[in-house]
Amino acid sequence: MLDALVQGILLGGYYAILAAGLSLMFGVIRFINLAHGDLAVLGAYVVLLLVERFQMPVGYAILIMVPVLAVLGYLLQALLFARTMRGGFLLPLLTTFGLGAVLQNGIYGAFSSDAKSLGNYIGNLSWSSWNLPFGLTVGKLPVLTFAAAVLLLAVLQLVLSYTRLGRAIRATSSDLEAAELSGIEAKRIQRAAVAIAVALAGLAGAALAMRSLISPYAGPAQLIFAFEAVVIGGIGSLWGTLIGGIVLGIAQSLGAIVSPQLFQLAGHLVFLAVLALRFQGVNLSGFRAILTGGR
Repeated sequence: MLDALVQGILLGGYYAILAAGLSLMFGVIRFINLAHGDLAVLGAYVVLLLVERFQMPVGYAILIMVPVLAVLGYLLQALLFARTMRGGFLLPLLTTFGLGAVLQNGIYGAFSSDAKSLGNYIGNLSWSSWNLPFGLTVGKLPVLTFAAAVLLLAVLQLVLSYTRLGRAIRATSSDLEAAELSGIEAKRIQRAAVAIAVALAGLAGAALAMRSLISPYAGPAQLIFAFEAVVIGGIGSLWGTLIGGIVLGIAQSLGAIVSPQLFQLAGHLVFLAVLALRFQGVNLSGFRAILTGGR
């Protein structure tokens, strides 16, 4: 039981990275991106391409992938998302659903349907572990992923709180019209927010590829996990994604003790329970609180 709790907490780190971009995007531009999981998978395949084709170390490949995905996110907001947002709530959902299908089939056409992994390219990090008291064994990669999640959220919080871009994002999230009247170019800020969100998705995809196999059609499952972590932690709350990811990870780990088939089902059941008890309508107060420091 104790081992399952520890493993669930560490798994929550990956879910936090995956969900942070989705939460940020919804908090700033009120946009639910159904292609978020597929963008994460795209990031993983970009890293794989750089590693396999150009014999590049995984770390360097990730450093190249992040700005590439950020530029892609900027262009998607400028050329696609902003236009669909004018058509009401349904059109963005349909557009991102179609974008996800395009990404899935595009990755399939470029890389085939074979499952791939970065585990073979990171040495013993993929399987080595530390032995702790009470008979606990924790993998080095999950620990590093969890630490990376905390670091990323902390850096993002500092950016939002103390930089000019962060203040503009906070203002745009709080009141778009007032921000524009204050001289903030809201369109540019929204593009920057989506660029950050897509880059975070790419990082999550790289983390997933290092810990397990991925395929071109793995995106929808990752979207579900990200959405569940966001809802459990509070829609729009950045640090809430870490809490939601940990809760989801613990539920899955405890479910796996009972039966391997309950690994995913237990997480879904917790999500439904939270949805029934706490989630009532669209509420952005959590995001606004985290951006303004509770003010």
